[in-house]
Amino acid sequence: MMRAEALKQAGGPPRPGADKDRDATVLARLAALKEMTVNEMKAEWRRLFGADAPNNSRPFLEMRLAWRIQELSYGGPSRETVRLLDALADELHGKPGRKALIADPRKPVAGTRLVREWDGVEHTVTVLRDGFEFEGRKYKSLSAIARAITGTRWNGWRFFGLREIGRDKP
Repeated sequence: MMRAEALKQAGGPPRPGADKDRDATVLARLAALKEMTVNEMKAEWRRLFGADAPNNSRPFLEMRLAWRIQELSYGGPSRETVRLLDALADELHGKPGRKALIADPRKPVAGTRLVREWDGVEHTVTVLRDGFEFEGRKYKSLSAIARAITGTRWNGWRFFGLREIGRDKP
């Protein structure tokens, strides 16, 4: 049985707050990092990563060890998150090809019309493949449109009622 399938059958990886004993152990290990010397952290690094620490920077070692302890206890990032991070790294390094993965999953299908009433005026936004159209202008984000409508900063997804829809998805 593959790991992902086993995790799915078991209800997924353990989550913080689901097991008090596990949480207490993780918190104790994280607190212990504050008391360790750099040499002790390097030994812990060797134990957790199976390789020598890349440098002697205490903040780096502490932060990365804290991440690793939590990763080992609760599981790493989801497959979707890893794919998204890989795609962002590719984009940062100028490698084309996986841009479709970067698209926000909350974004409605191109052609969808979003309607929002503000101060008694109805505003309509059309979803495009690569942005949004509002009053004949193209925008990259809903937040920019919300700001154009209200004159103040808004989370565009929330302004148009899409944020809550995205949270309901499993």
